[in-house]
Amino acid sequence: MCARCTQMSNFIRVAIAAFLLSGCALANSQSMPYKSWYLGFSAPDYMEVWIETADVVDIQEQLYLRAMSGNAAILRPPNNSGDPKGWPKRASIGKGKNVTGADLPKKIYVRWQSLAEPQTYQMVINIPEATQEIMRKGEKVFCAADGRWITGYRDSVAIMLVPGGIAKVWVAGPCMTPIEVTRMKAEIAPLGPYGGESGGKHRPLSAVSKAYVEKFGVPYDSWK
Repeated sequence: MCARCTQMSNFIRVAIAAFLLSGCALANSQSMPYKSWYLGFSAPDYMEVWIETADVVDIQEQLYLRAMSGNAAILRPPNNSGDPKGWPKRASIGKGKNVTGADLPKKIYVRWQSLAEPQTYQMVINIPEATQEIMRKGEKVFCAADGRWITGYRDSVAIMLVPGGIAKVWVAGPCMTPIEVTRMKAEIAPLGPYGGESGGKHRPLSAVSKAYVEKFGVPYDSWK
């Protein structure tokens, strides 16, 4: 089997080996100044995404399988009044979970269904040390919502997934300006949806999103 076809299994195999070798790592050895960080996903209007799995390896080489799965955050304005084109001016942290017990992320493996196409993609996102340092660093910031100054942290990894297998990653935090980390192109998952266990069938697109896609299509060029 080609290397491309075994990306997921290789990632999991290496991550599990690292987990076993580093089993003595203690929870209180976390290098970040907060208890957990947030992993969130979003998608453009109507371009629905189903995350089959998002697995994390932290900087202690600990493995966290299915740190996130399910629907990405999305808007479906009625009467085709939404606009899915292009990247947001300010990234949302999206829908997700706190990765409890983990140290800062080192690698994030994501396999997802892009329902507007439909297609299944997979990728490994490497989080560089420079980004980890940004996540550790506290900043004095004014929160307009409650009118006070706080020490804020960019304790969220926000990932936007768009058709064509493109992902953009930011780190963000309450009252803080998101910082873009990377933009990546995924590969098509060779076994299809659910690792080949669904007979090639993807999850259905909602009626509202389906109506938009049938009328306007998928604006692939807007995410280049």
